[in-house]
Amino acid sequence: MNIIVCVKQIPDPANPGALDGNNALKRDGKLILDESDSYGVEMALQLVDAAGGGEVNLVSMAPNSETAGLRTALAMGAAKAVLVSDPALQGSDALTTAKILAAAVQRLGGADLIIAATESSDGYTGTVPEQMAEVLGLPSVTFAKKVAIEGGVLKADRQTEEGYDEVTCPLPALISVTAGVVEPRYPSFKGIMAAKSKPVEEVKASDLGVTPVGWDGAGQKITSVTQAEARAAGEVIEDDGEAFGKIVTFLEGLKVI
Repeated sequence: MNIIVCVKQIPDPANPGALDGNNALKRDGKLILDESDSYGVEMALQLVDAAGGGEVNLVSMAPNSETAGLRTALAMGAAKAVLVSDPALQGSDALTTAKILAAAVQRLGGADLIIAATESSDGYTGTVPEQMAEVLGLPSVTFAKKVAIEGGVLKADRQTEEGYDEVTCPLPALISVTAGVVEPRYPSFKGIMAAKSKPVEEVKASDLGVTPVGWDGAGQKITSVTQAEARAAGEVIEDDGEAFGKIVTFLEGLKVI
């Protein structure tokens, strides 16, 4: 079984974010593996092991030829990667990103299964996996919290507000997995050393035949960014023996009771 995982490399959430001249998130420093994608990498590795053979490969889109996050995923056990790095991609929207990643998947020759996170930690659009599936003409299963392959058929528990749906799907397919679907492994020292020599093919948008891209492809711009209002101080009620009445009145005003 061959699986491709979409891996996003993001600025370290532990450091304060900054915006560039276009009011977009700066990505000029070291980028790390998005934690949400580590679940997809681990899921893929476990499915390949359960199938008795195959390969896990990666696709990613990042500026400045950045591979630090990719190397982490390679150290976990993935075999190789395609990195799309191109200054022209700056400002690309979710649909353009989906087209780029879909083309990178095709460059790898496709796969039995494509795995993505439900949404990235620095974007939160939650639309790229479904858009990729449409571009590739594949069935899509979203919010998968448990995944198995039996007899060439994908079986997934799809998380919902009420519980989960039991879904079956033919392969090839594209799924997005939720955080906690598995427990990601820590890369071993051997894996980290091996990752340094694993192949990462770097390509540009033009190599994939995707156009237009960037701000032109998005057809939009960020006109302004405003600091969120500080949260107002709450009301303090001192217990003077009649505090319960004040609390009830307060809750009634909120229409809680």
